Amino acid sequence: MIEIELFTDPACAFAFSAEPVRQRLRWHYGEGLRWTPRMIVLTREPGEAEKLAQGAPGLQRRFGMPIDPRPYSRPASSEPACRAVVATRLHAPERADALLRRLRVRVMQAAAAVAAALEGDVAAARTPPPAARALDHKLGGPPKKRRYTAPSYIIGGVTIPGFNPVEAYETAIANRDPDLPRRPKPKSVHELLTWTDEPLATAEIALIMQLDLEQARQALHAATAQWHPDGARSDSSLTETVPRPPGGRAVVQAERRGDASIKPRAPASRQSRAPLTKGGM
Repeated sequence: MIEIELFTDPACAFAFSAEPVRQRLRWHYGEGLRWTPRMIVLTREPGEAEKLAQGAPGLQRRFGMPIDPRPYSRPASSEPACRAVVATRLHAPERADALLRRLRVRVMQAAAAVAAALEGDVAAARTPPPAARALDHKLGGPPKKRRYTAPSYIIGGVTIPGFNPVEAYETAIANRDPDLPRRPKPKSVHELLTWTDEPLATAEIALIMQLDLEQARQALHAATAQWHPDGARSDSSLTETVPRPPGGRAVVQAERRGDASIKPRAPASRQSRAPLTKGGM
């Protein structure tokens, strides 16, 4: 088994845009990887909250993930959400990944007992090793106190800072454990949905199945996807729903604005109207 530390932040749109990469690694290597989410708390640096509040329309268009491009009404700290992820990691680690995804649209508080662990994450994110410092253009923060940008990975002790393609992480995994079993790409949408334990955006399905976005949408249609108006911000807003496959555990539900933005949705009876997360590095 290979340990992976993922330095990230619930408010970071770059990190959320990289979720298809993480999902594909999960598909290929499954239980061979053990993930630990570490919180950067981007807003500790002056000006970062204001930067996050500007929105990220370029990332939405480029990567097709569900990021609302509109600016925040005001800057806000990402620390409460980071604290909640750390609390879950300490007390219910099997739920940490699911909470991290949901905290991109929610902000929560946690007990003071979590403070020390959160500060440990913050300190680790701001003391990257020499290998990471050699790639200074992949780091953030002020010149005298560099930090990881989100997402940054430590895979079996190998540091890979910043936003990277999935091949960078697979190379590190192969070097750490050449014998680690690697599952082939899914044969069908239903096979993928049977495996996943959380709703997937179309962009994530596309990367895992090694398709482009349009091919992924066609595959969803072929799997009896249904399109109907969502009633969001524009006339082009649609929701695609793939029924739960026999014996499956998850439903893909996503919103499309034009051909770019994809938003995972809760089941109809429990849909949230919370605003989407916006952010940056």
